[in-house]
Amino acid sequence: MSNDLKIDDLDRAIIAELEEDARLSNTELARRVGLTPAPCLRRVQRLEAAGVIAGYHASVSPKVVGRDFEVIAAIDIAVNNSVTIEDFEKAAVAVPEVTELRRMFGQPDYFLRVQVADGEHYESLVIGTLSQLPAVSRILSHQTMRRLKG
Repeated sequence: MSNDLKIDDLDRAIIAELEEDARLSNTELARRVGLTPAPCLRRVQRLEAAGVIAGYHASVSPKVVGRDFEVIAAIDIAVNNSVTIEDFEKAAVAVPEVTELRRMFGQPDYFLRVQVADGEHYESLVIGTLSQLPAVSRILSHQTMRRLKG
């Protein structure tokens, strides 16, 4: 993002509308934020070029695709050097069931959001894949009861 980019209230309104519904037409977006379409489009393009709007994504229903059993796994690794960290992260990112990976300050070293069909699939994933990732020393699993936001 450009250091000299000034974001004003109209830019914030555009961002908020696109966060709510990224499929809005430019005409509808302009109407909602009180602009005409041409200046609205220029603002969106400026926000995209500056990296403020990093992309547009589809929100997929985990239940429909057979991944409505969600677990947050807290993982500690035994060795914290750059090679091990890089190896762990590369391997964890490659696991399709890991839908989010965060390196943390302090403990645990990582939080993973894992989405699978059910508890049996999660157990199999832990034993066959997650526990085999480079330098894993401990996995604590927390099952999501209900997602309230995000």
